Amino acid sequence: MATYNYVAKDALGKVITGTTEAENEQILVRRLREKGYWVQKVSAARSAAPAPGKARKKSAFSGFGRVSGRDLSVFCRQFATMIDAGVSLVRCLAVLEEQSTSGRLRGIIREIQTSVEAGETLSRSLTRWPGVFGNLFVGLVRAGEVGGVLDETLNRLATFLEENERLRRKIKSAMTYPVLVLIFALGVVIGLVTFVLPQFVQVFEDLGIKKTLPAATQILIQISNFITHKWHYLILGTILFVIAVSQYVHTRIGRRHYHWIKLKVPIFGKLNHKIAIARFSRTLATLLVSGVPILQALETVAGSVDNDIISDAILSARAAIREGEQIGDPLQRSGLFPPMVIQMIAIGEETGSLDSMLGKIADFYEAEVDATLGRWASS
Repeated sequence: MATYNYVAKDALGKVITGTTEAENEQILVRRLREKGYWVQKVSAARSAAPAPGKARKKSAFSGFGRVSGRDLSVFCRQFATMIDAGVSLVRCLAVLEEQSTSGRLRGIIREIQTSVEAGETLSRSLTRWPGVFGNLFVGLVRAGEVGGVLDETLNRLATFLEENERLRRKIKSAMTYPVLVLIFALGVVIGLVTFVLPQFVQVFEDLGIKKTLPAATQILIQISNFITHKWHYLILGTILFVIAVSQYVHTRIGRRHYHWIKLKVPIFGKLNHKIAIARFSRTLATLLVSGVPILQALETVAGSVDNDIISDAILSARAAIREGEQIGDPLQRSGLFPPMVIQMIAIGEETGSLDSMLGKIADFYEAEVDATLGRWASS
């Protein structure tokens, strides 16, 4: 198919320009007329000539790979800028496809552009890729479309994604050193048990005192013998254990147990809890300030906190709100939200500034997470 530029007017007389693909000019004109446009001009788009020695090639794997949070935040920021400048939705998507550095995202944008040209809403098109555009993303875009503030919503979404990506990078950075230390320590222990301890066992046998050694030493010798002579059983057992745990975690009950352990495990449990509360507060604040109704916002937040225990508490609060309760009461009954959070939410409801209070809660807990990670990194 060829690519064409077109200029048309809608029913209100507004001039609309765009670029799209079609079999020929007649089919494009008929398609635009079916949308209610008065076509003024259609011309073939000129392809930009590639730089010498750098012919443009389309990778066979351009539709594969993952879309990072950074790619999505840049996508939202550029999208918002063009919408604010008055560029048509289809033209925005065409430009974003050209500018994206992610092969997978380029392919997705191309499909979204095709759907939008066919008359589908942007939010509806995004639902076809739930692995890339989550409930929060789609919900905010839908709210922006309904309220006519898509550019503002996309800017808020970009800010949210940037903050989320910054926190994710900081967690990875802080966890790198402890993980390396743990791997090194494990390697040292395995080396001692596998190579050093057998030498001492031989000395004990030569001295005839092996049977008189303490029970703890005897157990350590048995472990050394097992690792040295039956290491293949150890590897097989480890693989089977990992597979069994992975399969269990993917079940509904197993996932709940795993998320409960994440909240209760020593040291890391408190950090995971703070991260979950910060994400809950930031996401709910972003949805409310974008005009999403409270019930729909809570349903979206429940699917974005990445913890079934806290998600169930949020859904219970949603059900209680539908029955006429305040949001703070069911959250307090869950026992998962600290008193400070409950009090600030209650004050926000009373004063009509719930989104602002949630933003302050998110700022506080994100600062707590940053401080905790900073202590880990410096220790």
